Amino acid sequence: MRIDYHTHHVRCGHASGELEEYVLKGIEIGLDQLGLSDHMPLLHVDPASYYPGMAMPMDELPNYVEEALRLQHKYKDRIDIRVGLEGDYIEGYEAEIERIIKAYPWDYVIGSVHFLGEWDITDYRQTDGWKERDAYEVYVQYYDAVCKACRTGFYDYIGHIDVIKRFGFKPEQSVEHLERQALDAVRDAGMAIELNASGLRMPVEEMFPSFRMLKYARELGIPVTLGSDAHQPERLAQYLDQATDLLRQAGFNELATFKSRKRATVPIGFASFDV
Repeated sequence: MRIDYHTHHVRCGHASGELEEYVLKGIEIGLDQLGLSDHMPLLHVDPASYYPGMAMPMDELPNYVEEALRLQHKYKDRIDIRVGLEGDYIEGYEAEIERIIKAYPWDYVIGSVHFLGEWDITDYRQTDGWKERDAYEVYVQYYDAVCKACRTGFYDYIGHIDVIKRFGFKPEQSVEHLERQALDAVRDAGMAIELNASGLRMPVEEMFPSFRMLKYARELGIPVTLGSDAHQPERLAQYLDQATDLLRQAGFNELATFKSRKRATVPIGFASFDV
């Protein structure tokens, strides 16, 4: 089974390509399932005064869902499209997040932590934030937010669970206990995680999560899905052949899939993506 559940599109402001371009690319490269999962609109900062191009405007959200559902129907005989959302977890904004999640017929919602307060730890324009903070304390705060996201019950799986390492900033002391606490929270919530291959093109040059975390997830019986986190159509399914190999090495032989907020599993199958 060839799947890619994590993709972004022109509406989010920092990606290119219309939704239909991703669908056509998915058909071209032989995806069985394609997940459309653009960013939730910003809730806790003013889009007009914050860094530009962070997420789709709130008034675009219904248009995104409408277009995705239309494409799902249009191409139903050629590719299985799943309509999703990458729903940021923002502590203190749980009610606003829940309203968005309940307002639309999602197939799945990714729970991702990008923001610690108003600081986006995944934004290349904001890496100076590390200079004024203790790296270990940032990791503590980040993984605490991941655990809180799990406990909300809002999400189907956690996206790029160790994305905190994206730019290579790491504390000197071990953070393995923090990683395990986060995965324990995923298990306790009955959720899945993704193996997000995009880390291979980031400064850290490692997928999210690390092989160490993948192995522990396997020990806990946590299901895993796949995502390229493509921000351009030509990057759809990028590195997912390596990702499926890594999953097998960690002991996985199935992938989690989602429809109407219900999880199922499919065999990993052969890793061969013509990208």
